[in-house]
Amino acid sequence: MVIICLLVTVGILCIQRGMVAKASSDMLTGETGISTVIEPPGTATEPDEENPVNTANVASITFNEGNGEINGALRIFLTLTLIAIAPMIIIMMTSFTRVLIVLHFTRAALNTQTAPPNQILIGLALILTFFIMEPTINRVYDEAIVPFEEGEINQEQALEKGMAPLREFMYPQTQLKDVQLFMDIAQIDWNGQLESIPNSVLVPSFMISELRTAFWIGFMIYIPFIVVDMVVASTLMSMGMMMLPPTTISMPFKILLFVLADGWALVIGNLVKTFY
Repeated sequence: MVIICLLVTVGILCIQRGMVAKASSDMLTGETGISTVIEPPGTATEPDEENPVNTANVASITFNEGNGEINGALRIFLTLTLIAIAPMIIIMMTSFTRVLIVLHFTRAALNTQTAPPNQILIGLALILTFFIMEPTINRVYDEAIVPFEEGEINQEQALEKGMAPLREFMYPQTQLKDVQLFMDIAQIDWNGQLESIPNSVLVPSFMISELRTAFWIGFMIYIPFIVVDMVVASTLMSMGMMMLPPTTISMPFKILLFVLADGWALVIGNLVKTFY
């Protein structure tokens, strides 16, 4: 079938008549009978004589007030680059890491294995991240993107103004000892102010603090479920059912306890409040 299709295509190309394109000798524009050539080429002697444009043989380049700014093609390239690194930005500079780890600990404490599945946890973490980061995203848009699109600031100023809300979000969630750790590694003197912390120090410090906070919240979530496991295990041992796995019996009780206590609302609500 492939060979037949190729033969049919070649036959169609061979049957088609050849088309020849050539310029009209009288330089007429359609059916109006008016030539587009106002002056013969090379007859201008003064700058003012070049104003009447010979549309048939003259090309003009115009520079506006945006000279030196990035053009449309480069802007599209930068936009695609930002889209490519967007997952890294979401993971490293937002609340996504803490939310996802806490949700994972909650599922592990329930001992439900894959319920809810990973797709649900990641989707819920993204939605909660957008909810938590909405004020910061609005500030970035209003203070950096809108002025840049209107030509009020250049690229460097837009980047600086766009990073400022993210830095103000990360700094309160970062522990000072983590900032001091990376400051000492980088051999940078720190006066205790946010302005003196470079992004290369603030971002890893924020990540370490987020991991520590997420694991601490996960430990607090584990405590009531460990109590249920201990009660079930001691009950089974007292009944002489030592061969029966305690987790098999305790899981329904943990799910029941979690549902009756409205666990998802408690976990997610208090988790979101940790950022405010």
